[in-house]
Parts: sequence; structure tokens; C-alpha cells
Amino acid sequence: MAGRGKLIAVLGDEDTCTGFLLGGIGELNKNRRPNFLVVEKETSVAEIEETFKGFLNRDDIGIILINQYIAEMIRHVIDAHTISIPAVLEIPSKEHPYDASKDSILRRAKGMFSTDDFR
Repeated sequence: MAGRGKLIAVLGDEDTCTGFLLGGIGELNKNRRPNFLVVEKETSVAEIEETFKGFLNRDDIGIILINQYIAEMIRHVIDAHTISIPAVLEIPSKEHPYDASKDSILRRAKGMFSTDDFR
């Protein structure tokens, strides 16, 4: 990875992954593993969790984008991730709008600052 930046990984529904792949994020690492997972109805929670943990352990990934409704399926794993890189960002999908109250990373960030910090 010398001279190159880090990748963005995506765990999302078909529409989300297609959009990001059309935007050029699709890559395979040296082990021929992609930096995305299309989550469908038949995708098991175990597969989602295994893929997410795999992304966390890859040194070529700097950001993990995950549809919020998928993040809810593996919330315990996301909550256990406390280091800043790779950053985990929960995003909406076409069928499931974003709900800030469910975003554990946002709640953690808000907890770092008091309301006095924003005055």
C-alpha cells in the first residue's frame, strides 16, 4: 500500500453497493477479497458479522460504510469497535431512513462533548 491511500468498504443493500461501486470504490485485496458485501434477504447475520470483522482487520481499509438497518443486526460488534481507524459510518438506505438515535458512533461522539462546548 506504499504511496496509496486507504480504501472505503461498504456493507449494504444492493442499491447502496451498486451506487458506490459505480462511483469507483470496488477493489480486491491481494487475497482477492472484495471491499464490499451486498446484503440480501438470505444473507446470514453470521456472514455480515464475519465480513465486518474482516474489514476491521484489513490494513488497507480506512472507512467502513454500513447501512444503518444492517448495523442494527450486528450492533454488539460495532459497539465493541473503539479505535478510530477504520472509521465506521452508518448511512441510510432507500428503504430505511437514517435515525440518529440508533447510531452508536454518533452517541459516543456526543458523549465526548458537553453542551457547553458548542456555545
